[in-house]
Amino acid sequence: MRAELAARLAWQAHAAFVIAKKDALVYYLKPPVVTFGIVFPVFFFLAFAAGRTLAPESLVPGIVAMALFFTASAIGPLVTPWERQAKTYERLVTSPASLGAILAGDALAGAVFGAVLTLMPIALGVAATPAAIARPAELALGVVFGAAAFSALGVLLAAPATDTPSQVMMLSNLVRLPLIFVSGVFVPHAEMPSWGQSLAPLSPLSYAADLIRVGFGQTAYFSVASDVAALAVFAVFFLAAARLFHARGRARGR
Repeated sequence: MRAELAARLAWQAHAAFVIAKKDALVYYLKPPVVTFGIVFPVFFFLAFAAGRTLAPESLVPGIVAMALFFTASAIGPLVTPWERQAKTYERLVTSPASLGAILAGDALAGAVFGAVLTLMPIALGVAATPAAIARPAELALGVVFGAAAFSALGVLLAAPATDTPSQVMMLSNLVRLPLIFVSGVFVPHAEMPSWGQSLAPLSPLSYAADLIRVGFGQTAYFSVASDVAALAVFAVFFLAAARLFHARGRARGR
């Protein structure tokens, strides 16, 4: 019985890996996607920081956190609508791969994409500014767990039963932008108004940015343990919610 269960789990894990590989080849490894994932968060952050007296080494952790958030969560919301448009979604959900494996594969592709692309702003920040990596373990935890949470959020945002990417993008921006502004990326948590400090724990970006700041030698607002735990909880919650909403859509024939 245990051997049979282990074999089924191994098969579903392999299916998730195959789906992640398919997503990477079809959706992620495109020059416009890669360029957008790197350039947009950098200029978005710099536009907000323009005119402010921030030291370069203080800018780098924020840029890294923004790049991770956008790259890991940008394409996930669009995968399912694109699959529906291409008429491959029905074939995918009726395959032997479980719904959980399909969503896990989508999340894995987004997490790897976000984590790998985030290495570029890290390298540029260290090379071009006085910023230095002081605690690499905490930085790695922030990138890995942040990528997992953000990609799972992207999969959740793909739950609406639609084949129109623009509809999903409207929902995605409606959700992601508030999460950015209460995360402490632009304004340190200690300098935020009381209502902002109250809302900050609701954003997964708050915890990833906190870990990344610690990785660059800055002071943590929360704690390393609570940051990692919160990101893990967010990732599991987002995937569980995504599975629930996708299953409800399937039950309704959508």
